[in-house]
Formats: sequence, structure tokens, C-alpha cells
Amino acid sequence: MALADTLADFFEFEAHDTDLRTEVVAGVTTFLTMSYIIVVNPTILAPALMADPTIANAYSMAQVQQMLAVVTILASFAGILVMALYANRPFGLAPGMGLNVFFAFTVVLGLGIPWQTALAAVFVEGIIFILLTAVGARRYIIELFPEPVKFAVGAGIGIFLLFLGLQQMQVVVPDPEGTFVTLGEIANSPVASLAVVGLFFTFVLYARDVTGAILLGILSTAGVAWGLTFAGFYDRGVLTPETLTGAQYDISPLAGAFVEGLRDIDPVTFTFVVFTFFFVDFFDTAGTLIGVSQIAGFLDEDGDLPDIDKPLMADAVGTTVGAALGTSTVTTFVESSTGVEEGGRTGMTALVVGLAFLASLAVVPLVAAIPQFASYMALVVVGIIMLQGVTDIDWQDPTWSIAGGLTIVVMPLTTSIADGIAAGIVSYPVIKAAVGEAGDVKPGQWLLAAVFVVYYYIQTSGMIV
Repeated sequence: MALADTLADFFEFEAHDTDLRTEVVAGVTTFLTMSYIIVVNPTILAPALMADPTIANAYSMAQVQQMLAVVTILASFAGILVMALYANRPFGLAPGMGLNVFFAFTVVLGLGIPWQTALAAVFVEGIIFILLTAVGARRYIIELFPEPVKFAVGAGIGIFLLFLGLQQMQVVVPDPEGTFVTLGEIANSPVASLAVVGLFFTFVLYARDVTGAILLGILSTAGVAWGLTFAGFYDRGVLTPETLTGAQYDISPLAGAFVEGLRDIDPVTFTFVVFTFFFVDFFDTAGTLIGVSQIAGFLDEDGDLPDIDKPLMADAVGTTVGAALGTSTVTTFVESSTGVEEGGRTGMTALVVGLAFLASLAVVPLVAAIPQFASYMALVVVGIIMLQGVTDIDWQDPTWSIAGGLTIVVMPLTTSIADGIAAGIVSYPVIKAAVGEAGDVKPGQWLLAAVFVVYYYIQTSGMIV
């Protein structure tokens, strides 16, 4: 009882009208709903690392995925520990969906920036976050960015994730007739067929509010894939990884790699990447905190979260530690709302989530056995969930509809979160002026739009690559 009393006093159970049992149940619930990231994050980031010949010649894809799984767990634990012990809030953190896709597919594979340099950008972003949070400046930065863009980012990332997931599941494929993409031959593709069945099974679980629906969907689909393989219907390498390797817990190739990434950087491109990581993480985290806090009843009468700088510090520390270890930006997860709905109100809930992440180190070798298409089902489910952000946009206002609409549409069509954000930021002051509301545009917003115009002119003219 002494330990229980100590925890109750430290986390202020009485003040938050909760108890140890409620907090533990809430923590386990949150972990189960967000634990899919342990499987999905390595799947998304691994191709970016394997594009480096030094990594590809020394390690298999399975080994890289296991390294990334370990890093994902450790980075999540670091951020969650700050959330639990410093902020005393019931929120879980992990490398963010969308941010990891931007890291791998836009920055590394798209722009051709070395993964070490991308990690350096995330590290710099984390340091900036820590400094801004420490002086209480993060809440002021939000005032510079147009509201339509802020509210549209989540939905844009959602479509981006959904589109990428469908491609990896072979449901959407390149169109040789010239319309770029089309529906794949699902009936003739074992991967696409099983992926579609697994996806709808996951949808059913999610619709019925089954705890851990996404994780259960991934594991069930992987189990069927292995069952069909062992039964002799398909050879290894069709539905399942062709080979499996021993446990890989050595993360030394990733840890500290950001230091190398700081050498010989292109200042313009590097600054843009840092800015984009900063922007997306800033508003993704702020939006999640406000949304989940509303469910928990944490907001004051003005709709603000008291002491918001404390939970913001958690993602800043998590991002910095994660980049140092070798993963993309760490952010607060919206899945934290499931634990809040179970009654979690204090940092004890977060502490349970963190300890569960730490315990999951024991199953890291199983990550390599999950077929990639099964992991990518999570992107489709999460992408659809994120579409709810479109309801926050005033579609009757041309400024909102154009800036918000461009932000949402340009992201998947260019496979770049950054391009979507830029489209919204550039269009906002122009449309505001066109409708006679130029006085509502801040000088900083005009400046930001001008910077993007110059950058994209230089980029698309071939002056930089």
C-alpha cells in the first residue's frame, strides 16, 4: 500500500478524481491502441535507410526494421516519461504518422537528402522546440500561420497516408495509359486480395470500438499470410518475408548518425526541411493536445489547456532523443483519447503506457515477420480517421476553402506534406486580398508566402535538387 499511496500523492489522484486501478487500465488501453507504431514506423522508415548503400550492404531489411523498432520504443519511452513525470498528463507519445512518411518518402527518397541529414533536421527541430517551450514562446508562433492551413493539415496528411497505404497494398497501381494511377488487379494479386480482406476486418474491429483494432488487424492479417504460406498455397516471399534473421538489438548504426548529417549540408534545403518538420509537428501536437484535453475536461472556460507548455516539452524532448537514436519526429498520439475515455486523468496513465512500450522490447524480433502490406493497412485506417479535420474548415468562405482545399489536395498529388502546406500558405494572403480583407493578413504571413514562392521557383527551375 505504501507504493500505491506514494503514486497517489505524486500524481494527485484525489485532485483528478481517479485511482490507481483506473489509471492502469487507461494506460494499457492507450498502449494497445497506439502500439501498432512499433510495427508500422520501422516499415515506413526502413526503405529510406536501405537507400544508403552502406546500410544496404551491411544489413538486411529485416535487421534494419528491428533496429528501428528498438529505436521507436526507446524514443516513445523518453517522451512519455516527460509527459508522465513532468507534465502529469495521460497522453502517449511516439514517432508520428505522417511525419515519418514525410521523413522517408519526401525528404530522403524524394529530395535525395541522406537519412543522416534528415535526422539532423529532426534533431535541430527538437532543440528549437525545447528552447521555445522553455521560454513559453510556442503558443505565440501559432498566430503567424493561417487558420485554414492549420485546420487542413491533418486531413491532408490523412489522404496522403491513405494513398500511400493503398499503393503499398497494391490496391492502387501505376496506370500505363497515362492517368498516373488506377485500381490494381486485386483478384490476381495475392497481396492485394489479402490486404483488402485484412483492411475490412480492421475496419469492422474499429467500427465496433474494439481496443487495439489496428494492431489486431495487422497481426491477424500477418497470421493468415503465414498460414497460407505454411500450408503450401504460396512460396515464401509472396505473402511473407522470404527470410527471417536473428534478433537485432544493436542500434549503433543509427544512434548518433545525426552528427554525420550535420556535415556538408545545403543551408537552403536544410532550413526548409527543418521548418517543415517544425510546422507539421507543432500543429499536429497542439491539435492533438487540445482535442484529447477537451475529451478529458482539461480545458478552461476559454478553451485553452492550462500549463500547455509542460506537455509540449514532452514531445520536444522525445523528438530530440528520438533523432539522436535514429527515428523521425515524436509527437502526442490522438489514440491517447481511448485511455482518457477509460478514465485516465494523470501522468500515471502515461507512465503505464511508457512501461508497456519498454516491455515490448521483448517482441522486437517478431517485427520482421510482419509482411509490409499488413503494416501499411494502418496508414489507410489512420488516414481515414484523420479526415475528420475537414469539418473544421469553413467551406463557404473562399479564403478557407481555397487555402484549406489546396493544402489537403496538393499533399497526396505531389506526395509531399511540405508542398501542400506551402500551397495553402501562399494562397491565403492572395485570396484574402482578393476578397477585400488584406488588412487581416499579418506582415509575417506575406513574408512567409514570399519565401515559399522564391523557394519553389528556385527548386522547380532546377537550380537546386
